[in-house]
Amino acid sequence: MSTETLTKTPVPEPAAAPRYVNAPQRGRRSRKASFATHAVLIVASLVALFPIAWLVFLSLGPDKDDYLHPSRILDTATLSNYTYVLGQTNFLKWLGNTLIVSLGTTVIGVLVAATSGYAVSRMRFPGYRKFMWVLLVTQMFPIAVLMVPMYVILSDLGLIDTYAGLIIVYLTTAVPYCAWLMKGYFDTIPLEIDEAGRVDGLSPFGTFFRLILPLARPGLAVAAFYTMITAWSEVAFATTFLLDDQKYTLAVGLQSFISEHDAQRQYMAATAVLIAVPISAVFYLVQKNLVTGLTAGGTKG
Repeated sequence: MSTETLTKTPVPEPAAAPRYVNAPQRGRRSRKASFATHAVLIVASLVALFPIAWLVFLSLGPDKDDYLHPSRILDTATLSNYTYVLGQTNFLKWLGNTLIVSLGTTVIGVLVAATSGYAVSRMRFPGYRKFMWVLLVTQMFPIAVLMVPMYVILSDLGLIDTYAGLIIVYLTTAVPYCAWLMKGYFDTIPLEIDEAGRVDGLSPFGTFFRLILPLARPGLAVAAFYTMITAWSEVAFATTFLLDDQKYTLAVGLQSFISEHDAQRQYMAATAVLIAVPISAVFYLVQKNLVTGLTAGGTKG
């Protein structure tokens, strides 16, 4: 009986692939491009943050002329300006008035804008295109042109020096933009959802409130934030249509620190910082929905 010896032929190993040093990979920027991008972002951030930091810094100065000599503030920094504004002025009253006007404008404005945008997005009634263009045209007129006609209309209606009159004026500014925004966002929601609502026996209003609005939260957040900003920081209309100092909003009350021959800049700076705190908190709460709402609302329409 014989045995055969089997010899294995060695298999050559595959040659290693050549390595390229510093070869840019797809989807990744080079170091120079990344450095340039970060440098630009840092500079842009500093430009955006400097006015805020400067305002907070000036609000710590005890004298109204400290803005002329900023170095003095480092040695005399104090919170007395905030104490004075909160305790010796009508700031809390101004804040309450501003909340009434802002929240009223936000609730009514978002409701009107959402229903208008949904109607134009889903329904084809006569003149629906012209309706949206009319809303757009209203944004082309400057405030100076609208001031006198609005004053005459509000005076005839008995709404001068009232919160309701000021809210109506702010709605004329906020609703057209928000209606366009919501129309674009509703266009991104599939029509099948409306059809499913009708199959389940929902009315058009039931479909809108129970199915569409929950899906449109990012768009509603953007519309609400824009509307609130419009009412929170507006000065020209509030100064013209509010006559009683007990009804002043924050933006109008801020002007009370300026007289014909004097300007209490340290109190103005402290008040401006306090005005920015609530709206900054609102921005923090809705920031997650802002980008989604803006980008989705801009894809169609």
